[in-house]
Amino acid sequence: MGSTRMRSWALSVILVFAGAGAASAQDAANGEKVFAQCRACHQIGESAKNAVGPHLNGLFGRKAGTVEGYSYSAANKNSGITWDEATFTDYIKDPKAKIPGTKMVYAGLKDEQRIKDLIAFLKQFDTSGKKAGS
Repeated sequence: MGSTRMRSWALSVILVFAGAGAASAQDAANGEKVFAQCRACHQIGESAKNAVGPHLNGLFGRKAGTVEGYSYSAANKNSGITWDEATFTDYIKDPKAKIPGTKMVYAGLKDEQRIKDLIAFLKQFDTSGKKAGS
């Protein structure tokens, strides 16, 4: 290949990969929209309380089944799970498959990008419900 063609080819490859990275980035604003379906059972933020499901403040890094005041299933309490992105991704795709016996009645979220966005939204909230940067 000539020098000019080689540079054009290399630039095209870089742009393709840059675009692919941007398309799979986490988007907390979109994640807040995804969370709208979770609000039927879960709360998040400074005034969050346990409802049908536990509040989700400080979810990542927390052991499953440990939110004070929430009555978990034995399956959830004894799952041995500590929530991180990979575990949450597996769980939210099919909660009953990840933790057989869970009380969570949800068919699952299958779309990888929507899961990434939801994770970005949830990760903004610390254990007290304060949003990072607030």
